[in-house]
Amino acid sequence: MSTAYVLHLADNALILGQRNAEWCGHGPILEEDIALANNSLDLIGQARLLYQHAAELQGQGATEDTLAYFRDVPDFLNYTLLELPHSHALLPTASGDRDFATTIVRNFLYSALMVLLWDRLQTSSDSQLAAIAAKSLKEVRYHLRHARDWLVRMGDGTDESHQRAQAALNHLFAYTQEFWTASPHETAALHIGMGVDVAALQTDWNTIVDEALQAATLKRPAAGGFVSTGKHAVHSEHLGFVLAEMQSLARAHPKAVW
Repeated sequence: MSTAYVLHLADNALILGQRNAEWCGHGPILEEDIALANNSLDLIGQARLLYQHAAELQGQGATEDTLAYFRDVPDFLNYTLLELPHSHALLPTASGDRDFATTIVRNFLYSALMVLLWDRLQTSSDSQLAAIAAKSLKEVRYHLRHARDWLVRMGDGTDESHQRAQAALNHLFAYTQEFWTASPHETAALHIGMGVDVAALQTDWNTIVDEALQAATLKRPAAGGFVSTGKHAVHSEHLGFVLAEMQSLARAHPKAVW
């Protein structure tokens, strides 16, 4: 279970890093093209450290590459929120394959959680995970600041930017319920002092979110609805497409050396 917990954290970072990397060359302005690319590099760097640690825990010849490139959809333990595309057929304000508001809202909701989670994991009984947490916390603080600044800028901006931000928030917010429902690997990691009781972070997360939404003049969607199950390895149809693109080269040339 300890390995599964580290994989959950690694999968989160990898899948969101891959999603944000889709903006490379497509950012609304050059500065944001670079900012989102750097965000992706941070996340993939976190994923590498976590996969390396998971490989050590798992043994049996596992490496960071086998864990990232040669596991299938049912093996991944990331939040469903992170695998969703940047736009949605039910999102009337989305234009094309990439909706910047959707990306910003998702990054904000996830970073608001991770800034709290990485902070707590600095005292993990797993010293290597604690060290990864300390490094990752510095990065995610920037991710949160960047996403929050854009959330406020869009929400409190023009009528159109406000509408886009609110629509993205309405679409994505329900998926955050998955944060607070413990999975078996989270419960097991908490029991041995390795992990964190994520539900205990909800009050602080609510404070971060509500303060930002107030500044952005956005309305918080009502709680309720379907609770997604990505960290239980039951995913949306979108993860398969993410993995197919990400893993294709490694699977085509499994013995390649760079």
